[in-house]
Amino acid sequence: MEPVRFTFLNGSDIEQLELSDAEVLDAVEQGLRAQGRGETVIEPRVHLMPDPAFNGHFNVLRGYVAPLGLAGVKIVGDYVDNYKAGLPSEMALLNLFDPRTGMPVAILDATAITEMRTGAVTALGARHLARPDAKVLGHIGARATSYWNVRLLDRIFDLTEIRVHSRRPESRKAFAERLERDLGKPVVVTEDWRSCVEGADIVVEASRLERPEPLLKTEWITPGALVVPYGTMSAVELSLTDVMDKIVVDDWGQCRSGPFGALRAHVESGRLSEATLHAELCEIVVGDKPGRERADETTLFWHRGLSLSDIALGAAMLAKAEERGLGQKLRFS
Repeated sequence: MEPVRFTFLNGSDIEQLELSDAEVLDAVEQGLRAQGRGETVIEPRVHLMPDPAFNGHFNVLRGYVAPLGLAGVKIVGDYVDNYKAGLPSEMALLNLFDPRTGMPVAILDATAITEMRTGAVTALGARHLARPDAKVLGHIGARATSYWNVRLLDRIFDLTEIRVHSRRPESRKAFAERLERDLGKPVVVTEDWRSCVEGADIVVEASRLERPEPLLKTEWITPGALVVPYGTMSAVELSLTDVMDKIVVDDWGQCRSGPFGALRAHVESGRLSEATLHAELCEIVVGDKPGRERADETTLFWHRGLSLSDIALGAAMLAKAEERGLGQKLRFS
């Protein structure tokens, strides 16, 4: 019997792949299309909290994407205080398998994958739900996924005003400087939530709260805006869903249960239910349901994070690594 081997892509390999914005968006959209066509399996994410004193937990995401011929499991840590040790708050590994045999195909450093696919889902949601002429972005949060939110939103909308805010002054300053350097346009650093989001065409809330706290006020949302809240702990008021013409999620199965999520209280109080939900994003992507239909529609897109996006982006990276001769072949048996 021939030795069984699988591919390992570390963080350096993935950096050398230099995926373009278009490649990231296309890969994640491929996963959404497969989801919309019923060609996927999504198992609701599960959590492991080793000890509340550590102020963090692990998310375990599982899925299968038939057109790609891959099943996958991603384990990602989410630790709020990691910045104190100079570590990313989110670090991850993606395991890819042959769904026909269970044979391991690859293990990838999925830290960058998590960042990229989160930004891609934010941007693809905005492509369908924001006004086509949206130009002003208000972004709360400066974690690693935030960079890809802004970068890919700017790719689609060519924003004329980007405002950012985060809890720590040093993080929001460094975030703005990185964006200005990479996007080649000015970024406004705000001192508070209100000046960041009030009047914005697109509002993204990616805060890092230790407990739910309604810091984003509904009255600051301009009619016709798109709001994308996806913090682990809710930062929005219960009234936020009351002003929305359409509410869209990435996967209702994940959104309707579990201890975390920006709209957890809205689900538990009955404000958001299968009856009040407009669509899953995949249904809009494949044309089964409409996205934005009027300029004055106020819309909300809540995404918990799809295993399918991780698998699709991981598959794209694996294919490009094969072309470039990157990665290591490790012996399994």
